[in-house]
Amino acid sequence: MPDTATNQITATMPQVLIGKTALVTGASRGIGAALAEGLAAAGARVVICDLPAQAADMDAVAARIVAAGGTADTRALNVTDSAALAEAVAAITEATGGIDILVNNAGILKPSRLEDLSEADWDAHMDVNAKGVLLMTNAVIPQMRARGAGRIINIASIAGRQGVPTQGHYAATKATAITLTRVYAQELGPDGITVNAICPGIILTEMGRNNLGSQENIDHWTNVAALRRLGAPGDVTGPTVFFASDLSAFVTGQALNVDGGIYFH
Repeated sequence: MPDTATNQITATMPQVLIGKTALVTGASRGIGAALAEGLAAAGARVVICDLPAQAADMDAVAARIVAAGGTADTRALNVTDSAALAEAVAAITEATGGIDILVNNAGILKPSRLEDLSEADWDAHMDVNAKGVLLMTNAVIPQMRARGAGRIINIASIAGRQGVPTQGHYAATKATAITLTRVYAQELGPDGITVNAICPGIILTEMGRNNLGSQENIDHWTNVAALRRLGAPGDVTGPTVFFASDLSAFVTGQALNVDGGIYFH
């Protein structure tokens, strides 16, 4: 179900994305679902993408968007399969007229100390969290370039800024996403395409709660945050709509911390 912050934010979302199509990966739940709902509330037609196993959850997100008066489609998608991505982007482009906004949100996290990390788990995190950003972005670039416009938003993490114990492999992938953001921004700027990243802090999704592990840890990080609360998925929505819209037309290559005041660099 959507969180309270999502409901509050989407209820007052300015209609700055009318006529735009947004593709959101990893959008069946958590942050991705909140972003899909927020982009739809801002007026975008949203394509909700995730693995085939998440079909029921994708349908539920789409149903909430439609019930709120928005437009949503679903598409099973594996961001590590370049051939499937090319096929999916072609089909979505034909159906919608073009993908104006790409949100690279798909990601995995299986905590482990680096010395205990298996090669398979390292490869899996790199494939989804880093290579997935590369492949998905490369798949949408040609049709954005042809129109001379596009917005790409990569969901990174403050873990990519400083590293986190038991999340070193995840942090490495998110640091990669931040670097890809900066390089893509320079390479695609002449084509009218902006590329920015969002670095969420501790967001209380199911994955976020599991990673914290205890109420004691939740209370600790709540007290560390300047705003004295941790994030809900909807807290990432406003910054994403900003980067997706013409409000940020002169902003590219940036990585914005959205963490309630935990990290200040």
